[in-house]
Amino acid sequence: METFSNIVSAVDSFVWGPVMLVLLVGTGIFLTVRIGFRTWLNLPYALKSVLSKEARTTNRGTGDISPFAALMTALAATIGTGNIVGVATALVSGGPGALVWMEISAIFGLTSKFSECMLAIKYRTVNDQGEMLGGPMTTMKRGFKNKTVGAVLAMLFAIFAVIASFGIGNMTQANSISSALNNTFSVPTWVTGAIITVLVLVILLGGITRLSKVSSVIVPVMAVFYLIFGIIVILGNITELPAAIVLMFKCAFTPGAVTGGVLGTIVSGMMNSMRFGVARGVFSNEAGMGSAAITAAAATTDDPVRQGYINMTGTFFDTIVICTVTGLAICSSGVLGTIDPSTGELLTGSSLTIAAFESVLGTFGGWMVTIGIVLFAFSTILGWEYHGEKALEYIVKKPSICMAYRVIFALVAFIGATTSLDLVWNLSDIANALMAIPNLISLLALSGVIAKEVKRFQPTIDAERASKKAAKTR
Repeated sequence: METFSNIVSAVDSFVWGPVMLVLLVGTGIFLTVRIGFRTWLNLPYALKSVLSKEARTTNRGTGDISPFAALMTALAATIGTGNIVGVATALVSGGPGALVWMEISAIFGLTSKFSECMLAIKYRTVNDQGEMLGGPMTTMKRGFKNKTVGAVLAMLFAIFAVIASFGIGNMTQANSISSALNNTFSVPTWVTGAIITVLVLVILLGGITRLSKVSSVIVPVMAVFYLIFGIIVILGNITELPAAIVLMFKCAFTPGAVTGGVLGTIVSGMMNSMRFGVARGVFSNEAGMGSAAITAAAATTDDPVRQGYINMTGTFFDTIVICTVTGLAICSSGVLGTIDPSTGELLTGSSLTIAAFESVLGTFGGWMVTIGIVLFAFSTILGWEYHGEKALEYIVKKPSICMAYRVIFALVAFIGATTSLDLVWNLSDIANALMAIPNLISLLALSGVIAKEVKRFQPTIDAERASKKAAKTR
């Protein structure tokens, strides 16, 4: 078993190595340039669309749920432990400069997220139950001129998505919840596991409608509360913030030999920050991974580009807002590099974030981080179930099997909450990376379609802006 674990760890390091990171960020850069930086220029339009009353209705176009609910369900799977644990891990492994690279990856990730979500709606289909079925798998199958290549890539994506749903989308999240509650409030892991299983099962049996309603409440509420207390921590350490920001940029762009954290080797400081920042940034916002596009396909909309802009704001909220607050709270508090007196090792993961919040809020800060982990991870379980179920539906096309998947998915959460998951984490990382490869190939192959769609919809955006401006002057 130890040999197998070592092999899995080596494969994990390889698939998340330089080639994958270049492919992920490179695709975002290429697409951003190809569409004339429209995702950047239209970000204000996208944010206004998300916050509009119309986004909460199903009056415009066809679909299963409202545009806002589709975004919140996608964010439920995206905003997770990566925003708390992942950021802390990146800062310990890659230094303060890792946060800068997380932001850079997110800036270009906006276009990747927009593209995969827009294509998912453009090429979505309707199943026998009258529900929308879309995502990278339908995009590849219907969008590729070479149907054989498209079908093969689509099947590979769907298979890896199902595997990843049980790992990174379920067991690891349940484990994070049970560990956090056990460490902070001494709740037995089996109790937490049982509660998670029951709650997940009740919600999932209600289908996408109930799931989206729960996500539309949990995601905004938990994000707002976490941001409020995160900002309080930053303000409490405001005198240290300027120096922390300067250090972040120095570490991000100044080459120098430093210890590579979990790599255990001496590498370039800049490359180390880049690797961990980009990896954890993409892992957090999932831009380019394709999973969020599955949920986007359920949105009620009259145009795929319109919903593509709405869904790309998920990357903005996830990384540019929430991850930034976590990173600045850690860097400004001075806890980065602190040794845990009980273990003699560097504080990392949730322990580091808790230490940052406690620097201003005391014990209450630790409670808030724990509650944040619980809610973030629980919402991730819900969102990823939908991803996995739709991928499974693409493979088997049998409602009875998909219903059985919901039950099994809920039961697996109990296993995740009560067992050690080091091997599962690595296997989940691999499956997640293998999802990205066919999806990124698809985005590059269909870049011409993406550019054409963006150009076609731009006059609509301009007209809507002009109409609103004229209404204000009346």
